[in-house]
Amino acid sequence: MITHDDIPEIALAWHRDGRGAALATVMETWGSAPRPTGSQLAVSAKGEMMGSVSGGCVEGAVVEEAIAALGDGRPRVLTFGVSDEEAFAVGLACGGRISVLIEPVGTALSEAMLAELVAARAARRPIAYVVDLESWDRRLEAPADASDDWLADRFRADKSGVDEGRFIAVHNPPLRLAVVGAVHIAQALVPIARACGYDCLVIDPREAFGSSTRFPGEDISHDWPDEALAAFGLDARTAVVTLTHDAKLDDPAIRAALATKVFYLGCLGSTRTHAKRVARLTEAGFGPEDMARIHAPVGLDIGAKSPAEIAVSIMGQITEVLRKG
Repeated sequence: MITHDDIPEIALAWHRDGRGAALATVMETWGSAPRPTGSQLAVSAKGEMMGSVSGGCVEGAVVEEAIAALGDGRPRVLTFGVSDEEAFAVGLACGGRISVLIEPVGTALSEAMLAELVAARAARRPIAYVVDLESWDRRLEAPADASDDWLADRFRADKSGVDEGRFIAVHNPPLRLAVVGAVHIAQALVPIARACGYDCLVIDPREAFGSSTRFPGEDISHDWPDEALAAFGLDARTAVVTLTHDAKLDDPAIRAALATKVFYLGCLGSTRTHAKRVARLTEAGFGPEDMARIHAPVGLDIGAKSPAEIAVSIMGQITEVLRKG
C-alpha cells in the first residue's frame, strides 16, 4: 500500500526504473500550512507525482520546478507567500508562507545516499538527512552520531526544519502500538491508533478474544505476550498497553516492556490493582524508576466510562507522552 510516508522509496524506485525522480520537501512553514515540515512529494520526469507538500497551484508550481530540476540537475529552494484572501486558491487554510527544497535524484541527491536513507527506514533505524543550504553538502546522521544538541532534540521531537543554514529532514521509524488483551477497549483503541499513524499488533493467547471477526484486518498474535512482544520488537518508537486485567497475561508483557526503551507503557486497572502490580514487580527485582515508567491507571483522567471513551483517553495520554515527554 502506497502512503504519503513512502515517498523516498518511490523516488528511488522511479529513478532506478529510468523514469527520473525529483524529491520536493517542505523545509519551513510560517502561518498556516496544510502539510508540516518534512512532508515530501516525488515527481517523475513525465510529471507523475506521489505525496504532497501543500495543494492547489503551489503543488503545480512545485511539479513544474521539479521537472526543470531534472533537466538541469540542480537543486533549488522555492518560497511561496500568500495573503488570507489568496490562501484558499493555493491550498492554504489561511495566509502564510512555505519554503520547499527540490532535489533531482542522481545529481543533486545521489542515488547511493537516497538508497542508504531508504535502507535505514526499512530497518527502522532513525536517520537525519542534513543539507547545507550554502555549500549544498549533504550527509546522513544517526542519533548515535548526533553530538550536537540541536540534532538530538530534533530526533526526540520528530521535527524537521532549518537550523543555522542547514535543512534537517528527520526520518524516524513509524510509530507502533502493541495492545495486550483483545478486549472491548482494544477494539476501539486500535482503529484510533491507526488513524494517528501507528502500526498496531493485538496480542492475546485466547483465540476467542483475538479473532479476525472481532478485529477485522488487524495483525493478531496468539503467542504468549512476552514472546509476541519479542517477535514484534520493542524500541523507542513503540508504545505498549496491557488491557487483560489478568496478571498472568499482563505481567509478562510489562516485564518485557520495562526491559526495553519503549516510550510508553500503560496498564489497565484501578489504583489498588496497580499497587498489587507494583508489589509483584518489586518482588521480581524491578525498582522505583521502572515503576515510574508505568502509566496506571491507564489513560488521561477525563472521566471516561465507555470502552470507546477509555480508548480516547489512552490515545490522548500516549500522544502527550510522545510529544511532551
